[in-house]
Amino acid sequence: MTATQAATAPARKRVPRSGRTNGSTPDLTPEARAAAGRAARKRTPRSAHADWSPAPDRKPVDLLMAQDATRLPELVPLRWGRMLASPFTFYRGSAALMAADICTAPSPGLAVQLCGDAHLSNFGGFASPDRDLVFDINDFDETLPGPFEWDVKRLGASVEIAGRDRKLSKRDRAAAVMATVAGYRAAMQRLASMGQLDAWYLRMDERSLHAALAQQVAKKQMARMQKTARKARSKDRMRALERLTERVDGSLRIVNRPPLVVPIEDLLPPDQASLGSAFMQRVITAYSKTLSGAARRLMDTYTYTHMARKVVGVGSVGTRAWIVLLTGRDENDPLFLQVKEAQPSVLEPYAGRSRFPHHGRRVVEGQWMMQAASDIFLGWVRATGIDGVERDFYVRQLWDWKASAEIETMDARMLATYGRMCGWTLAHGHARSGDAAVIAGYLGNRDTFDRAIAAFSAAYADQAERDFAESNGAVTSGRIETLRDV
Repeated sequence: MTATQAATAPARKRVPRSGRTNGSTPDLTPEARAAAGRAARKRTPRSAHADWSPAPDRKPVDLLMAQDATRLPELVPLRWGRMLASPFTFYRGSAALMAADICTAPSPGLAVQLCGDAHLSNFGGFASPDRDLVFDINDFDETLPGPFEWDVKRLGASVEIAGRDRKLSKRDRAAAVMATVAGYRAAMQRLASMGQLDAWYLRMDERSLHAALAQQVAKKQMARMQKTARKARSKDRMRALERLTERVDGSLRIVNRPPLVVPIEDLLPPDQASLGSAFMQRVITAYSKTLSGAARRLMDTYTYTHMARKVVGVGSVGTRAWIVLLTGRDENDPLFLQVKEAQPSVLEPYAGRSRFPHHGRRVVEGQWMMQAASDIFLGWVRATGIDGVERDFYVRQLWDWKASAEIETMDARMLATYGRMCGWTLAHGHARSGDAAVIAGYLGNRDTFDRAIAAFSAAYADQAERDFAESNGAVTSGRIETLRDV
């Protein structure tokens, strides 16, 4: 936080780290808690969330370049190349910038476990442990407790920017943002009326999605969604075995596709490659101790085979991310893991440090809290690399029915529908840690909050476009080097 931001920031209590994160009293009746939420409007009117104005000493390029210091230098140009492909990809990679921007905004002080980077592309489909295709948040690198509206603003602005990318009208974009926030608000109202276990177990799966959307989207869009679901089921460990491996001197190895996928032997000098493999075997052994007893027993039946560095995402490019191939019964029984570096959340300078000193555990605990169903192989580890530096990592399966929405093909109606899905999902994640009755009481039944977030989203999208242009100017001047995907 800059000196100006610190001087103008409103007083805010530190986010509680246990129990109900918004500080409500569990023994109060739902009606009393809803009344407490309505009373919070006096502190921060819902219309106040529409406000946005940049700090006078705001330096977006400086803030984003500061993140480069902890990234792999050879991948930093690729990170900027991916970010500067469009205003939407820039927005995806600039969570740190938005965190600094919204931290001083008025807040009713209703805290939840935040995703921390709740833009449209961080929602998607994946396999639940009971092998059902579910839709949920799928990225938790920045998760931390904080004010619920931070996630809502991040999501709303992403809808507005995606709408601009699709060349939608101002009216259609506003309608899509309002549908997104209305979905959040309606879900919170429903969750507030449910029993705790019923709300906890609720999830958005393929059947419930089909039933909800059959009458809302065009047949062409529904067919596209069904195709995406079929494609997700095919994106599994066997597909990864086919696409990501080859035989080298009779042994199964991960392919070399630099700079996106680079096997350990091509990344390090010959005398250090074996050290890298030994490091990863220690990582897998240590990480497995964070799994449940059953999952740990299952992990013990797999044997380390190979590893490679893999470039992932947009904002994460440059952090250390590995894919690891293990084999079970034989080489036709693979397990692919992603071992991804976990750095401090971009929210920590403004919401306070995590109660977990291990950032890998911070990510995993946040994911467990917010997701309706999580990967059985989700865990964490702290390890010292061959460079002598100790780092935190979290571990998960690489491909397990991964499905991503094709935002670049959405028309106005589909963008509004997808935004509503994401809003519902975000509300469910928030309700698992916060008090749905209090938040629902604050939001109310009218669209006051929806309109405020739509106005904020339009104003912040203007800012994001200015930041995108300024960053491109830094490329032109030679201050930033970029590399496009090959």
